[in-house]
Amino acid sequence: MRLLYNLLVLVGLPFVVLYWLWRALADAAYRPQWSQRFGLHYPSISYDRPRVWLHAVSVGEVQAAAPLVRALRSRLPDAQVLITTVTPTGRDRVRLLFGDSVETAYVPYDLLGSVSRFYNHVRPNLAIIIETELWPNLFHVAGQKRIPLILASARISPRSMPRYKTLVSLFRDALSNGIIIAAQSEADRRRFVELGAPESRTFVSGNIKFDVEYDPGHAIAGHQFRSDMQLLDRPVWVAASTHQGEEEVVLDAHRRILNDFPDALLILVPRHPGRFDEAAQLLERSGLEFQRRTQAQALAAKIKVLLGDTMGEVPMFYGASDVAFVGGSIVKVGGHNLLEPAALSLPIVTGPHLFNAQDIATMFIDSGAAIIADDANAVSAAVRSLLNDAALRDNMG
Repeated sequence: MRLLYNLLVLVGLPFVVLYWLWRALADAAYRPQWSQRFGLHYPSISYDRPRVWLHAVSVGEVQAAAPLVRALRSRLPDAQVLITTVTPTGRDRVRLLFGDSVETAYVPYDLLGSVSRFYNHVRPNLAIIIETELWPNLFHVAGQKRIPLILASARISPRSMPRYKTLVSLFRDALSNGIIIAAQSEADRRRFVELGAPESRTFVSGNIKFDVEYDPGHAIAGHQFRSDMQLLDRPVWVAASTHQGEEEVVLDAHRRILNDFPDALLILVPRHPGRFDEAAQLLERSGLEFQRRTQAQALAAKIKVLLGDTMGEVPMFYGASDVAFVGGSIVKVGGHNLLEPAALSLPIVTGPHLFNAQDIATMFIDSGAAIIADDANAVSAAVRSLLNDAALRDNMG
């Protein structure tokens, strides 16, 4: 099965490369360090120090891993930490959170040669992979080189299981090389065992996202932003981490909200920076008066939408809002982090597709901390009811 997998990877590689080249043409952020995806030209490594490699695929995983990284740096102050990502936005978030205190790079493609070159250069004493990344060669070579590997806050969604089961012997081999699996939930633990992970090395440690470090500065910054933007007397709701197909729903909902709250403001924040201009074009076609955050000026009363076209300001936008809609949940992406707005005591509206963190979503829904809305009418109804009832907002928050 491993031979077949490697043949399929080689056959599919040209299409993967074409995809990333297309992304690079559309977004200049994808162009630097292209060679790292083939296991070449990584940051300099000091081999006389302990080396910890942590992989977090993109922004959400990097943010979730932040408390773990800080704990590692506190307990292993002499260690050199390398954080790899797949996306430029993930790499940028690493730099924003940790500056020069860690190294950052792209993880290699799951080709035997690329993976071997990566390990030969980094030579990690410990490898930690966050959440959902299951790469047979990356795991297999770590086992061959006797590199301790931990899957932290590991999860497998029910939707992914049929796909993994078609290659169950391959994943059984990948998960059998001494890997420690720290699963998010008992259901995740069972899925890993079903794929062949040894029960003796598979544990339930909870979802690392619950270790989010609440920063009271976010609420302070949000209030200051609201004051600076002349929003203290206006109802404000934020739609964060939205994807293609969701902005249309959110804007339709906002039009309905404006019927009851004509001075309401929507802060719209697409998930990926490469879509900021696309969202701006959508807003232009919508007929709604809008302003980009990068224009950095107070909002006139006629402005109905603020387009959050910056990086790293979502916590501040949450802090400035009365209600939060969390995206990736109306389209079938699986939902994004509900804990960020919850940490600021915001009432949450979300779509029905929440399989990326179903345990958190179920807990929030069952406890009345979140409302499910699957279309523009439901989103607008939920937001209107919350804007109209301060006690309901406080209770949900």
